[in-house]
Amino acid sequence: MKTENILVIGGTGKTGRKIVNLLKETDHKVRIGSRSTIPAFNWHQPEDWSQALSEMDKVYITYQPDLAVPGALNSIELLVKEAKKADVKKLVLLSGKGEREAELCEQVIIHSGLDYTIIRASWFNQNFSESFLLDPILDGFVALPQAEVKIPFVDTNDIAQVAVKALLDEKHNGKIYQLTGPSALTFKQAINKIAEASNRNITFLPISVQEYGDGMRKAKLPEDFVWLVEYLFSEVLGNPKNSEVTNDVEKILKRKPISFEEYAEKTARLPVWKNDINQTL
Repeated sequence: MKTENILVIGGTGKTGRKIVNLLKETDHKVRIGSRSTIPAFNWHQPEDWSQALSEMDKVYITYQPDLAVPGALNSIELLVKEAKKADVKKLVLLSGKGEREAELCEQVIIHSGLDYTIIRASWFNQNFSESFLLDPILDGFVALPQAEVKIPFVDTNDIAQVAVKALLDEKHNGKIYQLTGPSALTFKQAINKIAEASNRNITFLPISVQEYGDGMRKAKLPEDFVWLVEYLFSEVLGNPKNSEVTNDVEKILKRKPISFEEYAEKTARLPVWKNDINQTL
């Protein structure tokens, strides 16, 4: 196998760090793109991107905080221009399943003239253990909108493995993959599975998107973050197509995707959900 130079933008994030580890196991030369690395990669400092892209063959792109936010499209357009200047050969973009704004960013990649793969992912399992849903779980009280919507949560380990396949194998060039878990669950069902796996008492309360947004504002969270979460709950989870389960993970990895139950049981063995306050005896 040819050794390639691969830039992983967001290489310390939920999917990026796992991609970095998998690529290193196969002896590829990996450059982590983050604000703390040298050369650094910061989405707000495009004047420095050329250094991170220098001598790279392929690039994995994850945009923070989300491709739906204002300014993302312009950033992706600029990145493609810099990538072409640096003679990058292929781009793999992590996109959102059912996000209209993300699809505009996808089109920039698709029409870049470079080889590409688009990976549209459903909501991550790891949002319950590495993101904004962790604190409510530790508190034993989770209040969320769209309580009746079924979501085919996908595991970031599956996303990472698909991304590595896309980066290394030309047969994935020009493809758009939609990654989901093997089944769809409501938030209440997901929380109940976490409670069972972790032996915890966790209460779930369905609320409206407006109530959820008001709660974030009272907590003095940044307005751009509040806007993003409201958008994801209303526009993305509100789209019935996003409840669909796909077989793309199985098709690419030749195995079934990691289920939410498997994720919950594995995570429950780690310290992340351990909190004596609300733990059952």
